[in-house]
Amino acid sequence: MRKDWQNGGFGLYIHWPFCQAKCPYCDFNSHVVNQIDQDRWQAAYKSEISRIGSETKGRTLNTVFFGGGTPSLMDPELVHAVMETIRATWRTSNSFEVTLEANPTSVEAGRFRGYRDAGVNRVSLGVQALNDIDLKALGRLHSVAEARKAFDVARDTFERVSFDLIYARQDQSLADWKAELSEALAMAADHLSLYQLTIEDGTAFGDRYAAGKLKGLPDEDVGADLYLATQDMCEAAGMPAYEVSNHAKNGEESQHNLIYWTYGDYAGVGPGAHGRLTLDGERMATSTPLGPTAWLRQVESAGIGEETRVALSQDDIVSEFLLMGLRLTQGISLSRLKALSNQDFSFKINNLEELGLLSSRDGRLRVTSKGRAVLNGVLRELLND
Repeated sequence: MRKDWQNGGFGLYIHWPFCQAKCPYCDFNSHVVNQIDQDRWQAAYKSEISRIGSETKGRTLNTVFFGGGTPSLMDPELVHAVMETIRATWRTSNSFEVTLEANPTSVEAGRFRGYRDAGVNRVSLGVQALNDIDLKALGRLHSVAEARKAFDVARDTFERVSFDLIYARQDQSLADWKAELSEALAMAADHLSLYQLTIEDGTAFGDRYAAGKLKGLPDEDVGADLYLATQDMCEAAGMPAYEVSNHAKNGEESQHNLIYWTYGDYAGVGPGAHGRLTLDGERMATSTPLGPTAWLRQVESAGIGEETRVALSQDDIVSEFLLMGLRLTQGISLSRLKALSNQDFSFKINNLEELGLLSSRDGRLRVTSKGRAVLNGVLRELLND
């Protein structure tokens, strides 16, 4: 267990919690405020990076991810200062990946050049739809024209570009989605994150759905058709799925997200950020206060932004390893599963293989295309006693 994290690598997630507006489908920890003291946030981020660095001396950092919220609302000078602290704290890998999430409304060529000069080499754009009517329904502040312009600016500025789309939207037909996905594939991104719209409790969409006011959502059969069409079209375009919702050209996979899915270590900095760190041979789960003000004040007053730090049990570790790793097309290492669990999963695996839901070949356990459609059920069978 002491060095198992090295199978996945080591990353740093930095949460910027602020947005220009709250989207009705979003259940992320994001907040709309009038004023932001970016100097205070810079000092807090730097303090937390130094604190975590003191616990992880000697490691090589593989990735940094500025997530949110809308990190493209951060001053480039703030990103530059944070990146300087990161480089002073850890060695970085030869293939060091630094991703920043951006919304098309906050894209300016000058700001993007500032992020690039700070060390950002990958940007992820929250496009969400290539249809103005649906963008408005999703609560987005940008138009399709602005999204395309933002993509062009990003492509001219950064080495790698990804963008997100949401499908299974209200009144969206299979033909509509195929046409939209064709447009997206023609834009020549390196990576696409394609998510089915899910209705989450505590969101504006969740409240409307509970009140019977969210009409036109696809049923399960239509949702399945949309998913299958997505897989087929992306595969044909040379951007196969490497994870349930993520597609990339060969070599353009998100290295940061792969740390999560391959069960590496990652530190979480910022309000609501979670982490998994192996320290003194134990895998620790860390969390931080959700509220931006609460997190900021805690860092300033106590010198630590963590709210909880809990050692994971062996059962917790095995569950997380399976839950994350089986989302990947490449699956998981059977020898690593055995080392982490000290359990014999062969009976359960054999049963699921006979049903055509799992495949165990070449030392790896993978979910089949049939099993991917019922992934949650496959995981329940593996994890239940």
